[in-house]
Amino acid sequence: MSLSQRRLDETMPLLSSRPNVIFSRSCNLKGLFLRRIPIVAWLPLYSWGKLLQDILAGLTVGLTAIPQGIAYAIVAGLPAQYGLYSSFMGCFVYLVFGSSKDITVGPTAIMALLVQKYVIKLGEDLAVLMCFLSGAVITVMGVLHLGFLVGFISMPVICGFSNAAAIIIATSQLGTLLGIKGRSESFIDTISKVINHIDEIQLWDTVLGVCSMVVLVLLKKLPGKKSGSPFEKFMWLMSLARNAIVVMVGTIIAYALFSYEIKPFQITGNITEGLPSFSLPPFTVTHGNHTYTFMMLIEEFGSSTLSIPLIAILESIAIAKTFAKGKTLDANQEMLALGLCNIFGSFVRSMPVTGSFTRTAVNNASGVKTPMGGVITGTLVLLACGLLTSTFKFIPKATLAAVIIIAMFYMFEINTFTVLWRTKKIDLVPLTVTLLCCLAVGLEYGMIAGIAVNLILLLYFAARPGLLIEERIVDGLTVLFVSPKQSLSFPAAEYLRERVMSWCDKRLGNLPVIVEGRHVLRIDATVAKNLALLASDLATRDQKLIFWNWCENAKQTLICYDPSLEARCRSSGSITQIFSDETVIC
Repeated sequence: MSLSQRRLDETMPLLSSRPNVIFSRSCNLKGLFLRRIPIVAWLPLYSWGKLLQDILAGLTVGLTAIPQGIAYAIVAGLPAQYGLYSSFMGCFVYLVFGSSKDITVGPTAIMALLVQKYVIKLGEDLAVLMCFLSGAVITVMGVLHLGFLVGFISMPVICGFSNAAAIIIATSQLGTLLGIKGRSESFIDTISKVINHIDEIQLWDTVLGVCSMVVLVLLKKLPGKKSGSPFEKFMWLMSLARNAIVVMVGTIIAYALFSYEIKPFQITGNITEGLPSFSLPPFTVTHGNHTYTFMMLIEEFGSSTLSIPLIAILESIAIAKTFAKGKTLDANQEMLALGLCNIFGSFVRSMPVTGSFTRTAVNNASGVKTPMGGVITGTLVLLACGLLTSTFKFIPKATLAAVIIIAMFYMFEINTFTVLWRTKKIDLVPLTVTLLCCLAVGLEYGMIAGIAVNLILLLYFAARPGLLIEERIVDGLTVLFVSPKQSLSFPAAEYLRERVMSWCDKRLGNLPVIVEGRHVLRIDATVAKNLALLASDLATRDQKLIFWNWCENAKQTLICYDPSLEARCRSSGSITQIFSDETVIC
């Protein structure tokens, strides 16, 4: 065979396998493309039936999104139109990149509260810049698949944080509900302000606010059904659209009175007309006579540059999991979608956005079929921005305060305390610490304090594992039986050694010791050292020790550290025979 022919024969298998490699790569790229841009997967399967259902859901959510968007913008210290800008951009971007049909992205009470102090200090541009920075951080975390970090925040910490946020936001609207002018900077400041200015309470603002709250509660409790009779369906729609109904009624009352120069209520005031302009986020800010560069603004934000995106991820992923209903959830894709919603939103003067539990619940209850429902919601909000801004200025502030307070009332999870008390009381510690620190110091520091307490408890229980230590009669021989109830970390091994020696010091006689290892899946060199020291300590007391029923991985680490311990590792045979064996050294 010639050299050229031999080379051709060697090359042919490679050439024949190359199409398979190319096909495999193209399939992988296609799968990645479908995962990262989900609209490409579901849009070709779209139907008129789904469109009609999505239109119904989108209109229903829109009637909730408009009043809530205005209300949360006011909570953040922003003009009302910022809440509308945030709502429509979040809906449109999530359509393309979102993987959940139920999630509605937009302004939320927690996000509004987190940016409030920066808006009060340096103006509206800070909220827009934080929106961009949050989007960038969330997108990077999604690309790097860092969604697992959210798993380090436990349920008690999350509940403590969300309950504290509900209390802070509700109390922050108490002054507005009562007609007291001015703004508070913290929970304690709000309470003291209401007490100190109790003589400034406005009667008609209070009456309108309280009546709005009562109507909201009554509308929520209407006995309607989506699949019932026409009357039940009407009741169901009234309940879902309760926020819009209350706000519209309040606006009509205010408009009618103001047209006759009767002004009993404080109203929202002028809202910028038209659609938002498309421009870059503000990377430098001028406030007063001072210009803040980008790096100075980053220093101003401090830890919020990371904590606000993390809280946004936490809120959105938790909501997505709640409504997944058995379906798999791609957390990294949700992070990418949320990050891009914030990045694109910052170009239209949006405040930071995340998944909204209230609007998502309404979306789900309305029977939404695809993320296309978000387009209908966004379009309705967009029309409101362009056509109804002159009407929005007559919305009474007390009515918006009532909407926020009732939303926070239903967000407060009082049953969590009873559940934790019934299941594991120690979990009340991080919950209580998080709640109190959030109220006293601030949401971000409260979250950090809760996580710190949780990690301390985690480390404590890792260092102090459950140990079963008791005397047993096995095969006619009395032994000291020791069984760790979980894997051993190096501080846990030191704890095991101390407990065994303490037990032996109190017990007369030289009982043989059995350390069972069925729950120990792995150990490190430090654990092996402590177990070797335990064997040595017992040997000085003329007590025999065996390691019973240890897995191969842990046993090999033990033997590699001290080969003489191999004779002590047993998994079969009579206990009496094992301890009478001369190879089990005293």
